[in-house]
Amino acid sequence: MRLEADHDACIASGNCVMISDALFDQDDDGIVVLLAQDVPEAEEDHAREAVKICPAAVLRLA
Repeated sequence: MRLEADHDACIASGNCVMISDALFDQDDDGIVVLLAQDVPEAEEDHAREAVKICPAAVLRLA
């Protein structure tokens, strides 16, 4: 499972970081930073949840 983000469309809500600080961080402006593009098996449920709750729909799983 691979994680992708549209950084230009991110609205810096931080929901993804609250779901998994192992997969996501935020830069100084609050924009999502992917810590892992290849999602470890133990984090797959967190990745799915983050994609689901992102208010700007900038996260995708491939």
